[in-house]
This record gives sequence, C-alpha cells and structure tokens, in this order.
Amino acid sequence: MSTTPDSLKGQFLIAGQRLRDPNFFQSVVLLVEHGEGGSMGLIVNRPSNVPLAQALSEHFELPESDELVYVGGPVEPAALFVLHSAADLEENNESVVPGIFVGSSPDIFERVIEQVAGDTSDLKFRVFAGCAGWSPGQLEEEVARGDWFLLSAAAADILPADPYSLWEDQVEKVQAANRTLPQPPGDPRWN
Repeated sequence: MSTTPDSLKGQFLIAGQRLRDPNFFQSVVLLVEHGEGGSMGLIVNRPSNVPLAQALSEHFELPESDELVYVGGPVEPAALFVLHSAADLEENNESVVPGIFVGSSPDIFERVIEQVAGDTSDLKFRVFAGCAGWSPGQLEEEVARGDWFLLSAAAADILPADPYSLWEDQVEKVQAANRTLPQPPGDPRWN
C-alpha cells in the first residue's frame, strides 16, 4: 500500500459508541498503513491471555515475563506483527509515529525478539497476532458514518503500561478536542 500526502498513517482510530462489530468494541487502532490500496492497523489495547514466551517458544527462548501477545485484529490471526522503538533496526527508518516502528520484515521481527531475549536494551515493543484491514475507501466510509474518531497517536499511548484504560483516555481526548465554547447570546456590548 502506498502512503498518500493525506494519509491517516500514525492516527488512532477510536471506536465510537455505536460501533457494533465485536472485533472492535471499545478498541483503539493504530493505523500503520493508509493509502490508495486500503488501510491496515493494529488494535493496541487488547491483550490476549497468551504469554509472549509461550507463543514464541518454538522459535525463541524467552525469559518468563508478564508480557502478553496482543490481539491486533481479526485479519490474518496467525500472522505476528511487532511495534518497537528500535530505529537502528529499520533500514528506511520510516516510523509510524516518531519513535515507534512496525517490524518491516521477518528479519526485523527476529532481531527485536533477540534483543528482548538478550535483555540488553531498553527496547520497547509489543507483539500482535493479526491485524485490522480495510479495502480502499472502506475506512473513510466508516469514519464518515461515525463508527470511528480520529486522533493523532503519540508514542507514549501506543505501548501503554495500562492498555485497559486506553480507550477511555482517548475518548476523553476526542471529547475535549471537539468541545466548543458556547457563544454568548446577542452582542456583549448590550450588557
């Protein structure tokens, strides 16, 4: 998918109250691709109950931790994606948002996990099973219908310590951004 100048890449999609699809109920989706060919994103606030060490045990020997695999979306649920903070691993250094990259290849995924297993860096990362996808024009229709609200994503919100409150936090930001001050009635000089 090619990115266009009016791309929504790096935006959060905040699920609206009326969105009835159970795959996206109270979800926050980071758009990692958006262009003429469609859109792709990762749900960043839906931890699964699968420990990361268990999910990757056939390929990597990871120390036991509380880190879980996240449900990235209903598309390709067996595919794994990684968001990470290691700019030095990305050849083109194109971030989704400043400081956050999506693993651009199986090699990058492996290198991120090896750094985590070696516990040699302050690398921030999260692994996702599956993704969310929209065909050309589909996402724009859903936004226009009010299913989603758009909000600029910040690196601190993408890999939060508490993903369970992320949706509520982002809804508050959307509401604050859309508040308008009431206009005083009539001409204030008449007071």
